[in-house]
Amino acid sequence: MHLLRSLATLALVVLIFNARASSATIRYQIRLQDPQKHIFAVEMTIPKAPSGTRVALPAWNALYQIRDFAYRVRDVNAWLSSAPGSATQQLFVTKVDKQTWQLGVPADSAGKSTAGDIAVRYTIQWDDAGPFDSQLNAHHAFLNLAEVLLYVPDRRGEDTVIRFDPVPGDWKTIAELPAGPVANSFTAENYDALVDAPVEAGKFDEFEFDSGGAHFRVVVDANAYRRASLENALKRITAYQSQLMDGLPFKEFTFLFHIGPYTEVGAGGGMEHMNSTAISAGSLEGVIYIAAHELFHVWNVKRIRPQSLEPVDYTKEQYTRVLWFAEGVTNTYQNYTLERTGLWSKDAFYGDLAEQVCDLQSRPARLWQSAEESSMDAWFEKYEFYNRPDRSIWYYNKGQILGVLLDIAIRDATDNRKSLDDVFRFMNEKYAHEGKFYDDHEGVPAAVAEVAGKSFQDLFERYVFGTDEIPYSAFFGNAGLNFKLEALKTADLGFWPGKTLHGIVVSAIESGSSAEAAGVREGDSLLEINGAPFPARFSEWLHDQKPGERVKLRIRRDGEEKEIAFPLGTRTDNECRLSETDHPSEKQRRILEGLLHGSTN
Repeated sequence: MHLLRSLATLALVVLIFNARASSATIRYQIRLQDPQKHIFAVEMTIPKAPSGTRVALPAWNALYQIRDFAYRVRDVNAWLSSAPGSATQQLFVTKVDKQTWQLGVPADSAGKSTAGDIAVRYTIQWDDAGPFDSQLNAHHAFLNLAEVLLYVPDRRGEDTVIRFDPVPGDWKTIAELPAGPVANSFTAENYDALVDAPVEAGKFDEFEFDSGGAHFRVVVDANAYRRASLENALKRITAYQSQLMDGLPFKEFTFLFHIGPYTEVGAGGGMEHMNSTAISAGSLEGVIYIAAHELFHVWNVKRIRPQSLEPVDYTKEQYTRVLWFAEGVTNTYQNYTLERTGLWSKDAFYGDLAEQVCDLQSRPARLWQSAEESSMDAWFEKYEFYNRPDRSIWYYNKGQILGVLLDIAIRDATDNRKSLDDVFRFMNEKYAHEGKFYDDHEGVPAAVAEVAGKSFQDLFERYVFGTDEIPYSAFFGNAGLNFKLEALKTADLGFWPGKTLHGIVVSAIESGSSAEAAGVREGDSLLEINGAPFPARFSEWLHDQKPGERVKLRIRRDGEEKEIAFPLGTRTDNECRLSETDHPSEKQRRILEGLLHGSTN
């Protein structure tokens, strides 16, 4: 649909935002007038813009994936106005590349003004749930603004104002940004700050609390949830992490929660932002679990930040070697937080850590892909084949394990006088407080050496930069923990299922499997198994089956449905356990206590 409005309406919009025009504020208006069509109608006003000005939409945001949001854009139009309220002149809009448009004065405009306020109007369609996408429907709107708003590449540093108008009458809007000059508007000091603050609009529930010297706002979109339980958990998480890091780095923070069946469509998870987070999960327990991770990100990656991610480049992949630390070790502190605040038992902590080890050991790719290389290859994660166990490990998984092992190693080397907690506080002082960024390869080893008073270069070379097998029993033994890995024979389906926009399909076949022999092919759509819909939680279903049991698949191939029956194969799975040593030494006892309680001697 075209968004052509009268000149009088355009002049009114200009006057509404004129309060900050003298500072060359770039202004946005987003219309939420037709949620059923899932279309955001956007107007961008660029002050003092010469002919030839270029605008662009980021190619990536929220995930380390090139997602080319510009494919959703329609109806880009532009007008030039030499002064607020004056007559407007339509501009040529020329596509420069897949995500960039150039705004030019028509060739017959000799003698006319070639600079003024340019108004750009376009529409963009979004109806994707979850914290990594944007959505507009009859229920609510959620925006990751970098997926919706154009920017002027050479003017990213200028002030911005965004206004939502119209908004359905019973909706309210919220974002962790200063309030703008009119209702449902917000301001930001530049484009990067603007798009780092997600927006929720709708009929959400909300509450507030104070913790660690800061004010927290909590927004919840859910049919029903236990508010007291959520508030209690958030107070524990925020208070503990504030104490851990010697204070919070903000005065106000907003949690945006979507609680519902999001995980069934692959949209669950959390996205960190400088002063807020957006989290989606299928249960209250799920969002609490993720909240412990996302809050720690306000230090690790948002403020304690690798040099490779600065400045943000919205146009292409931005490679970093250190996601094992930025994401994986944040997982370590997610679990430390849950255990140290009593939201988890220590047995739950041990169980999760053992499961992480088993997952890594079940991936043959661990023998050739390092934690650093996995970090660099994050941009491949959108490809199902890349995620196969024989092709890759996951920096979240190995990084979480490395975080615990590094913590134990520091405690062991310093007689429990120092820990990984001290490393984070050191990096917070050295980098976050000074506005500096650490080197991807050398920054973490150097910080650990500075805190511990000795080099751990061998550990990094072998297990972070290299692919040596981790001696788990030796590492965990230093903390008085027994580690056992047992190989178990379990059922094997003979192929890997994968989710696509069109449902669950066979993403890869195991060569020589009974499924392959029976005629299952890569790309087959999986409709049913044993007369029931193919399970979304496939691994849980397979865990309950036995090798040799006969299964019947209903698949769709080339538009035709057919049934294929075959016996389940056998594979070897690992079962891992962590338990406390019966008679630990005095040093082992102190290290384990320090690990569980965040203390040193």
